[in-house]
Amino acid sequence: PGAALASSYRVVITLHGVGGHGALPQRTADPIVAAASLVMALQTIVSRNVDPLDAAVVTVGMLHAGAASNVIPPSATMELSVRALDRDVRDLLERRIHALAQAQAESFGLRAEVNYERSYPVLVNTQAEAEFACSVARDLVGDGKVRWNAPPVTGSEDFAFMLDEVPGCYFFIGNGEGDGVGACSVHNPGYDFNDRNIGVGAAMWVALAFALWVL
Repeated sequence: PGAALASSYRVVITLHGVGGHGALPQRTADPIVAAASLVMALQTIVSRNVDPLDAAVVTVGMLHAGAASNVIPPSATMELSVRALDRDVRDLLERRIHALAQAQAESFGLRAEVNYERSYPVLVNTQAEAEFACSVARDLVGDGKVRWNAPPVTGSEDFAFMLDEVPGCYFFIGNGEGDGVGACSVHNPGYDFNDRNIGVGAAMWVALAFALWVL
């Protein structure tokens, strides 16, 4: 119960400078140097602004700038994945990203453009529905194979929109751990879905349907 998956926001920051010849950097406002500084500065938000007991992620997953070694480009663009498990922390991240982008850009004589997309909210499971799903799972596979009140995950899920409107529960069906099948996480080229899990997953949904029907 409670926050189970993080909010996920996509942020695009474009630093607008003045391009020019790489041999004459004094005549430019270099967005690559500013972008490098901003990438490092963004890491201080989690380490120095967020309470150490709260979870937050600021990942710079993309940085594009320039096309030739001897040319300073006029702009640099980076894309961020920003995640939190608490709504107040989520708002803090947004404020600090805007502030750092503007301050870093200004310190290098550039202009920052920030496009902040609030994509997915925090996914919050309600107590009664979480207990119900857990009870059905225990009846299906036994207590030893069910983890109740597991730590939240900083991944995100659009089911969060549903849970903003109605009570419910999002749960995970394990895909294996260790060095065998399922050891690699998603978004990893070595990921291999454990086909043996299909039967367990299907049985869980059938069990849920029957349990709701008898209610």
